[in-house]
Amino acid sequence: MKAFKILIMILAISVALYEQVSDDKNIYIMVIAIAVFMYGMMQLSAKTPSKNQEKEEQDVE
Repeated sequence: MKAFKILIMILAISVALYEQVSDDKNIYIMVIAIAVFMYGMMQLSAKTPSKNQEKEEQDVE
């Protein structure tokens, strides 16, 4: 599943970059591609532990 999300994010950024360099720019496609990329980053970052997680756990005890 993680590999699928990364593949979709790469595809979204590729589409956004392609739209940026094309002569006939479509802003809606660029916005959707960036939104998909940001959503994918949010999903992948959600599983990354915080730097302060150990400190927070010690404070609770």
